[in-house]
Amino acid sequence: MSSIQAANSKLFREYIGAENNGVTFEEVPVDSNVEFHFILSFAIDYTQSNHPTPTNGNFNVFWDTENLTPAHVSAIKARHRNAKVALSLGGDTVSNKYANFSSTSINSWVRNAIDSIVQITKKYHLDGIDIDYEHFQTDPNTFAECIGRLLFYLKQNNIVSFTSIAPYEDDAVQPYYLALWRKYGHLIDYVNFQFYAYDKGTTINQFLKHFEIQSSNYKGGKILVSFGTDGSGGLSLNMGSLRLVLGFNVRANFMAFLFGLPMTPKRLIFVMRSNHRPFWLA
Repeated sequence: MSSIQAANSKLFREYIGAENNGVTFEEVPVDSNVEFHFILSFAIDYTQSNHPTPTNGNFNVFWDTENLTPAHVSAIKARHRNAKVALSLGGDTVSNKYANFSSTSINSWVRNAIDSIVQITKKYHLDGIDIDYEHFQTDPNTFAECIGRLLFYLKQNNIVSFTSIAPYEDDAVQPYYLALWRKYGHLIDYVNFQFYAYDKGTTINQFLKHFEIQSSNYKGGKILVSFGTDGSGGLSLNMGSLRLVLGFNVRANFMAFLFGLPMTPKRLIFVMRSNHRPFWLA
């Protein structure tokens, strides 16, 4: 419990735009008492064609560009001073095929990534970057060097103010993020660990155990508590589970994986109003 209690922060994060379901910034309730991060999903280094192919670091926007435009980003940040907007790289699929991380060489990938990400970041007035690759066609060291050097440049040149990674428990995924963490963990502000990727029906005790294990894996990092909203995996997002978590005196960062589902704003409003306080403020 100690590592969970030590990671206390008033932060809420939501991935938005990946499913093209028309969910807008304005539909999501933003509590003025917390730092609120919208994470645009996704920018992918693949071509925007009927049959996308890897581009060696030249990123293109694949989120809902009709409802999540640069003007919309500026508007939500003007309306809510506590709201920030980031972009996420990678994701699971592109045109129903795996979005693999691949590079011709470290130097060329980093050069292309810097050029394209800086352009997207400036165009959309973004504050941060999230790394969410889930499939790989290279070795962990190459991934770590490519992403690490990109994060270093973006932070060193004040292109972004915060960074995060989104690993999950899988032998084909964790080694890449752990290699990145070992070399460049000092550049990573948040670990958006995908606790919703654990088995459906996860219990409170299992959830807390998972949190302790990942806190050890990413030692010293801000590990964010996360829930899914579609019921597919992890600890169910309901008032019973949330009350139990709060009952354990868990004081943790919180990151909700809403992923642009049309029903989630209503679900979020319900949870926020329960007990007359936002649930992430334990």
